[in-house]
Amino acid sequence: MRAKRLRLREPTGRCGGAPLLLCVLLPLAATAGDVADPCADFTWDVKHERALFGAKPLSLAAGKGAASAPALKPDQLYELELSAWPRVAFPVAPGRHPATDTAYAGLATLTLAQAGVYRIALDRPFWVDVLADGAPIRSQDFQGRRGCDAPHKVVEFVLPAATRLTLQFSGDASSTVRVAISHAPRSSP
Repeated sequence: MRAKRLRLREPTGRCGGAPLLLCVLLPLAATAGDVADPCADFTWDVKHERALFGAKPLSLAAGKGAASAPALKPDQLYELELSAWPRVAFPVAPGRHPATDTAYAGLATLTLAQAGVYRIALDRPFWVDVLADGAPIRSQDFQGRRGCDAPHKVVEFVLPAATRLTLQFSGDASSTVRVAISHAPRSSP
């Protein structure tokens, strides 16, 4: 008995004479390539912040008051464990009040060797206030991207040197926040 050979017919239409497997895989590859990176939509150069968010964070408990606030340094990724909003004694009322009382908050400090424009990058939509000598410093600009958490939000401040700054994080439903502080590139607005 002679074995019959199966002959696969080449598909016709959209794939033309391409092998069947190729006809199946090409649309899948195109779909995967079409998925946009939500973090690529920043109009600022955030390569440095993206690199920091790719590192392993240093875990710290955020302060519930000024005396317990940990000191942060630039160019390090931190993961701060926050407290329920009502348990935090803010030196100055945050610039934005949360929508619910189930929000989290915390404090940290920062002292810089060089004055200049600095970025505070966060993985969540927390509000961040920076205080110098008990007075808020207005942010210069900010950007945020939905769907991105590496980072989600970047806020720029003009910060003084040799001054103990207090950072207030508040207003999101997450009990942690990843944060990195970096000197802004010169081309930044």
